[in-house]
Amino acid sequence: MISKKSALLFSLLLPFWLQAQEPSSFSLQEAIQYAYENNLNLKNAQIKVADAHEQVIERRAVGIPQLRGSLGYNYFIDIPTQIIPDFFNPGGGEIAVQFGTKHSLAAGLDLSVMAFDASYLVGLKAARMYKDYAAQELTTTQQEIKYQVINAYLPPLLVAENLEILDKNIDNLSKLLQETQALYREGFVEQLDVDRLELSLANLKTQRESLSRQKEVALNALKFALGYPMDQEIEVSEDLTALSPAVAENDLTGNINYSIRPEYALVSKGELLNELNVQLNKSGYIPTLDLFGSYKQSLYANKLSEGQWFPTTIVGAQLNVPIFDGLGKKAKVQRSRLDLEIVRNQKLDLERAINLEVQNARTTYLNAQDRLDSQKRNLELAERIFQTTQIKYREGVGSSIEVTQAEQSLYQTQQLYIQSLYDLVSARMSLDKALGR
Repeated sequence: MISKKSALLFSLLLPFWLQAQEPSSFSLQEAIQYAYENNLNLKNAQIKVADAHEQVIERRAVGIPQLRGSLGYNYFIDIPTQIIPDFFNPGGGEIAVQFGTKHSLAAGLDLSVMAFDASYLVGLKAARMYKDYAAQELTTTQQEIKYQVINAYLPPLLVAENLEILDKNIDNLSKLLQETQALYREGFVEQLDVDRLELSLANLKTQRESLSRQKEVALNALKFALGYPMDQEIEVSEDLTALSPAVAENDLTGNINYSIRPEYALVSKGELLNELNVQLNKSGYIPTLDLFGSYKQSLYANKLSEGQWFPTTIVGAQLNVPIFDGLGKKAKVQRSRLDLEIVRNQKLDLERAINLEVQNARTTYLNAQDRLDSQKRNLELAERIFQTTQIKYREGVGSSIEVTQAEQSLYQTQQLYIQSLYDLVSARMSLDKALGR
């Protein structure tokens, strides 16, 4: 038995529990935004941007004056011994002497400054360019994720549209079956007429059950694309008609702008990076100049409290001039030039691929639009034929075979129309992607 307190608690919590069980509903834009916030590939791309920012700081730090402090202490258990000639012994010979004190303490500051290094300037510019490259890579990843979501979002819409039409057909056929059964009881139609309608209705219900399972599979694919928990329910709130507005004429006939394609911008930045790499390797032939300074105080004593401090101050410069390295730098320059040539070829190849993609997308869209217009007319015709056969059947001047044939023709035309609408939406999305939107 459930106690009164438990029943009361259950009644209070039931509305919240039911609300928690309601599936989340996403429009297409909401689904894309959710993927932007939860997709792991996009998070990794964001981490790369942050890492590129730190690389700029790391590279810049090399050219900033470096100041280091040092503190050293030595205690000589045995003071080092050296052998020197015995100058005070007329007969010659050698004596062992010890130089130094038991304690030595040194504290100092060392300053080094890069006065000139051509590779540093080019490297810093390359680090900043790499940061831009990582940011463009993030944009490219966002574009890829966007169309992954779109491709996963459309199939549930197709299934939902088919389910909606099936429900209408089941409802209409159920009413017709009831009318036919009533006519059969009055002796106006045969049992065969009832059997045909019952078979058609059973087929529609079986088809609906199959589509319901297909919808679940399609929604699971959408969850995966979004990074959405697989154990939670999800629904789509758009419809295919709302996602199929007319395309502007310029999109079908205008010039192709490569630069707005994220992957083209990425390749262009990669080309700039390779150009900087050539400059970086060439800068290895240029001499470098470093400045340095050091100030140190040293304490020597047998007792720390009785020692004396002695300063040491040094300033200087070092010029490094590359003369011959076995042709290593020449090989590096040549390899970087070859890498640059490869990137430029990839850029040209991408332009050709974009041209082909846009032309194919435009043709596919126009064909899809023509098919949809044709199927729309066919659907209107099939609906008129079905309605006419039903009227004739009810008035006793038509046969059940005509109704069945018209019914099957209508169902097939409905499916073709929904598929054509889906193809048009898919073609439009492909065109937007080809144009870099």
